[in-house]
Amino acid sequence: MSAARGTAGRQRVKGLLVAGTHSDAGKSVVTAGICRWLVRQGVRVAPFKGQNMSLNSFVTRDGAEIGRAQAMQAQAARVEPSALMNPVLLKPGGDRSSQVIVLGRAVGELSARGYHGGRQAELLDTVAGCLEELARTHDAVICEGAGSPAEINLRRTDIVNMGIARAARLPVVVVGDIDRGGVFASFFGTTALLSADDQRHIAGYLVNKFRGDVTLLEPGLDMLKDLTGRPALGVLPDAHGLGIDEEDGLRVSLRGAVRESVVAPPYGPDVLRVAVAAVPLMSNFTDVDALAAEPGVIVRFVDRPEELADADLVVLPGTRGTVRALAWLRERGLADAIVRRAAEGRPVLGVCGGFQMLGERIEDDVESRAGTVPGLGVLPVRVRFAAEKTLARPAGKALGEPVEGYEIHHGVAEVTGGDAFLDGCRVGSVWGTHWHGPVESDGFRRAFLRQVAQAAGRAFVPAPDTSFAALREEQLDRLGDLIEEHADTDALLRLIENGVPEGLPFLPPGAP
Repeated sequence: MSAARGTAGRQRVKGLLVAGTHSDAGKSVVTAGICRWLVRQGVRVAPFKGQNMSLNSFVTRDGAEIGRAQAMQAQAARVEPSALMNPVLLKPGGDRSSQVIVLGRAVGELSARGYHGGRQAELLDTVAGCLEELARTHDAVICEGAGSPAEINLRRTDIVNMGIARAARLPVVVVGDIDRGGVFASFFGTTALLSADDQRHIAGYLVNKFRGDVTLLEPGLDMLKDLTGRPALGVLPDAHGLGIDEEDGLRVSLRGAVRESVVAPPYGPDVLRVAVAAVPLMSNFTDVDALAAEPGVIVRFVDRPEELADADLVVLPGTRGTVRALAWLRERGLADAIVRRAAEGRPVLGVCGGFQMLGERIEDDVESRAGTVPGLGVLPVRVRFAAEKTLARPAGKALGEPVEGYEIHHGVAEVTGGDAFLDGCRVGSVWGTHWHGPVESDGFRRAFLRQVAQAAGRAFVPAPDTSFAALREEQLDRLGDLIEEHADTDALLRLIENGVPEGLPFLPPGAP
C-alpha cells in the first residue's frame, strides 16, 4: 500500500504541519516557535516529525533514540520528549545507506533505494498511529515536514510531508527562506507541483529570515495570494544567534550566539580556545554548545593539524563512522598532532566515538566491518562494537560536581588503566567518555574548564553564574516571540482548530 493511499479511516488530528520550500528553510525553528507560543497561551501542545534524517540524536528517559530537533521542540512545548514525537529516525552511515530507527530502536541498515522502495510506505501506519496517540493526550500537535513536499520523485512513499498531512487531515503551512532568494517562485512552484488532493492541504505561507522594510515585500505577498489563493501568514525577521538543536549542520546552535551576537566578555583575564575535529559523519556536535556559551571560550571546527597549534583544548567528537573518522584523522595528519599533544600534557577530550579513537584498538564487525583497527593509543582502552546499541541517561559525580549525560553507542569499552571519568577514563590531561552532554551541567563544566586552563597555562576563569539551561530557555522564548510578534497567530489558531480550509484553488500543472 502506498503512503498516498493509506488514509482511510484516520481521524483528523488537531494541529498543523510545517513544511518547507527546501531543506534548512527554517522548519525546525518555526515548529519550536509555534510550540513555545502555544504553550504560553495555555495550550497543551506536542511536536511531531514522522521521519527524520539526522546524526544528531537524543535519548529519552525511557531509553528511546529520537532526533535532537524533536527533543528541543519538546522543551519548547514544555513536555517530556518521547519516541512518539519522532517514530522514524534515519542515521546516515554514508552517501547510500542509513541505520533505520523505529520507535527509538535500531531495526537495521538500509540503502536509500531499499528504504524508499518499500520499507518507508510500510511505516505509514506506525507514524500515523503515533500522531493520533499524541493527539489524544494534547490539545494540538505541531508537525514538522522534511526537505520539501514537492519532492515528487518520493511522493509515492512519503510519510512525513503530504502523506501524513493527508492521513491526519492536517493543514500545511509552507516556510520559505527569503535569504536564499526566489522565495515567491519557491512558494508558487512548491504548491503547483503537488497533486490536486495534496494542494488542498496547503493553507498558507511563512516568509523566514527577512531583513529590511517589510512594506517593500507586501506587494509581492499580495500578488502571491492572488496567484495561489493562499495568504502569507507572516514575515519572520532574521534573528542572529538562535541557539537551538537542529537536524544537521554547524551553523545554528549556541555557537552561533557566540559568533553572531553580543555576548559577555571573558570573566577573567584570558580566553580559552577550543578546536573540534570536524570528523566525517560527525554526530551530536551540539556537545560543544555549552562550552561555546561560556564567556571567554572560543570554539571552532578544524580539519588541519596546524589549526590545533594554538588550541587550549582539542575535542574529538562523536561520529557515526568511528573507523572511517580514525582513518580521516591519519590521512589529514591530525592523528599525529593529537598524539603529540597528549605526550606534551596538553588537554584533549574524546566524546563517544572520539573516546573510542583515543584508545589502543577498536574491534568493529558491526559499523564498518573493518575488524581490528589500531587506535591512537593515548588512553588505556580497548573497544569492541556490539550489535546491540547502548542507549542510556546516566548521572553521577565527577570533579566533585554532579553531572548528567546520555549515551548512544555500539562500542563497548574495556578500560585497563588511568583514572575513572564518566564511565571512561583520564590519563594526565586526556579525558575520554561515552557520555554526550556532560558539559551542560554547569558546575561540572566550570570545574572541567578550570582544569583545562591550568593544564594549558591560561589565566581563564569560568563565569560563576552562567546557566546553560537558562540560556536555552531564553532562546526558545525568542522563537516564541518571533511567532507571536510577526505571524498571523489568529489565522494559525483557526487552522489548528478547524483544519484544512474549504475552497482552496488548484494550481495547474500539479503532479500526478
